[in-house]
Amino acid sequence: MTTSENKATPNDRNQYTITHADLPLHCPLPSMSLWNSHPKVYLPVETTGQAKCPYCGCDFVLRDE
Repeated sequence: MTTSENKATPNDRNQYTITHADLPLHCPLPSMSLWNSHPKVYLPVETTGQAKCPYCGCDFVLRDE
């Protein structure tokens, strides 16, 4: 079981780099301690390589592996 000490603070950064292993992308990320900081929204990062969360404004960039 993962404790909240090992989790990222939600919305603590403006940009997150993700990989194909993180797909399908949704915000907040599962690694965030407050996964319910806003409603989960799926983001279509595969089409352009970038996506912005409409709730918190975080930018996600898809990195090629």
